[in-house]
Amino acid sequence: MFLTISTTGSAECPATDLGFLLHKHPEKAQAFSTSYGTAHVLYPEADAERCTAALLLEVDAVALVRRGKGKGRGGAPDAALAQYVNDRPYAASSLLAVALSAVFSSAMRGVCTARPQLPAQPRPLRIEVPALPARGGPGLVRSLFEPLGWTVTAEPVPLDGEFPQWGDSRYIQLVLDADTLTLAEALRHLYVLLPVLDDAKHYWVSPDEVDKLLRAGEGWLPGHPEQRLITSRYLSRRWSLTRQAMERLELVRLAETDDTAVEDIDNAVEAEAEQEEKPTPLAVQRREAILAALRASGAARVLDLGCGQGQLVQQLLKDPAFTEIVGVDVSMRALTIASRRLKLDRMGERQSARVNLRQGSLAYTDKRLGGYDAAVLSEVIEHLDLPRLPALEYAVFGAARPRTVLVTTPNVEYNVRWESLPAGHVRHGDHRFEWTREEFRAWAEKVAEQYGYGVGFVPVGPDDPEVGPPTQMAVFQADTPKEAKAA
Repeated sequence: MFLTISTTGSAECPATDLGFLLHKHPEKAQAFSTSYGTAHVLYPEADAERCTAALLLEVDAVALVRRGKGKGRGGAPDAALAQYVNDRPYAASSLLAVALSAVFSSAMRGVCTARPQLPAQPRPLRIEVPALPARGGPGLVRSLFEPLGWTVTAEPVPLDGEFPQWGDSRYIQLVLDADTLTLAEALRHLYVLLPVLDDAKHYWVSPDEVDKLLRAGEGWLPGHPEQRLITSRYLSRRWSLTRQAMERLELVRLAETDDTAVEDIDNAVEAEAEQEEKPTPLAVQRREAILAALRASGAARVLDLGCGQGQLVQQLLKDPAFTEIVGVDVSMRALTIASRRLKLDRMGERQSARVNLRQGSLAYTDKRLGGYDAAVLSEVIEHLDLPRLPALEYAVFGAARPRTVLVTTPNVEYNVRWESLPAGHVRHGDHRFEWTREEFRAWAEKVAEQYGYGVGFVPVGPDDPEVGPPTQMAVFQADTPKEAKAA
């Protein structure tokens, strides 16, 4: 198995910095023992302008067979003779991924003792793998690597160059180019995606593989469009492990959606409150504004529509003035997390009688939602495609028709104040749109006119004199005189 990592540089930023990052000196050829053979690291070229590190893995086929009996690829071969005649010594697979992790462990963790500033610096990278099994072909290779910032060249290897009519094999020659990635990111991508493309592992996949996947996938796997395929293949399609990994990845996604940390999701309320005090996150300011509006409306029976992980429901339960609280979400996984967060299984009878979690889509009318004092749509409407908004409007304002409706949504004008948000990007990858204050006001007034509500507008968060608040809230009141619309 063979893989090369190349970079370019200049006299000021020499390419030979790659040696510091990999912790392997360019003037030496080194060998490292692995469970299945010997890994060699050498530098075919190394100067200020260009540096290439090569990893050559010599696989001990006998050791592979002996160690692999009954476990994974070695003991469950694709064909009858695959235990003795197979592609493992020649084509990149989980063997090479494990060697990468063992030989370049510090580089993969982004650690460089000699030059601590280097690991965080993106650099031009070129990775070449001459023979890579790709179950799914070049199209799958591109769908896995391109969302991560790679330019992908995946050339199919013919079954036999002398007989082109036989077609292509399942192997490709892979070249990856990137300008904006760190070496640690590149190595973690390879560590996960090499065995994913091979769709096999040379060892038994145990529960600790979930932790390995999440560590290597930190920062890129939760938002990857092929997340489910990657997780399933990496865990050798073991359903229980895949489900566990997907649930933990969902925690990451929900935490990002609500501007909080993953560890806060399942922590005690007191610990969460201590962390939220300094400074107060926008998500907390949003909940406080919603609670103030609900108290001002005199609502006792409240719907949290699109309740997600249940943070607002949790806050409502603290106030005995809210006698009935119903959380509704289309995602059963989100409702499960909300149930855990609320500790419904350990809640006292009187308290549990006040709260109910239901699965439901806001695009359809639901008779169970009628007759409530208030409904909250907090950071919900921007997750719907615009053509589906009228269905939500009718389901909430027309069919359910609570006396008070609170709607919060991001103010896109404020996005210029987020230093970490690239220009032109929405705040979350699942947002289908984000409105200006004028657009939100026009929508709210149209809905109020159509369904017989009055509406006022409340800023949430610091109200910037130029671009307004980060979050905008509309307060709808049924049967309110039309003068309220100018509030």
